[in-house]
Amino acid sequence: MAVLEILLWPDARLSTLCVPVDQITDTIRKLAADMFDTMYAASGRGLAGPQVGAMVRLFVMDATWKEAGKSPLVMINPEILSHSDERVEMDEVCLSIPGVEAPVTRPTRITIRWMDLDGATHVCEMDGAEARIAQHEFDHLNGRVHFDRLDAKARAHLEAAYQ
Repeated sequence: MAVLEILLWPDARLSTLCVPVDQITDTIRKLAADMFDTMYAASGRGLAGPQVGAMVRLFVMDATWKEAGKSPLVMINPEILSHSDERVEMDEVCLSIPGVEAPVTRPTRITIRWMDLDGATHVCEMDGAEARIAQHEFDHLNGRVHFDRLDAKARAHLEAAYQ
């Protein structure tokens, strides 16, 4: 497989709504494999299509590979069905905004539905790191980065530090 170039903010593609995957083809399978290679090479835990210039609703993630072995997931056309009322603020990093940690508040638990590379539909409740990673990558599919979840003052400060 191949390691792809990761787009860096403020590339306009990172602010663009992605289109659904209408058919799981060999091209989509290769994209997912290349995205895993790219994510692991960059020491990330998740990577969304737009981060590599693929404007489709697909992301890959692996919440455990750094501590407890690999647990890779490919999520095609994901939908967050529900989320907990409980929220927690944590610093998040992004492969498209290297070197910048942003304090982001997110629900601690979500229920998410997606298709895998075989076209099977899955529904799963996620919590902890897995829920946070899925929400971060889901944001990318909707043209959002972690800067978009900050108040204006915090965003301006972190954008200035990044640039």
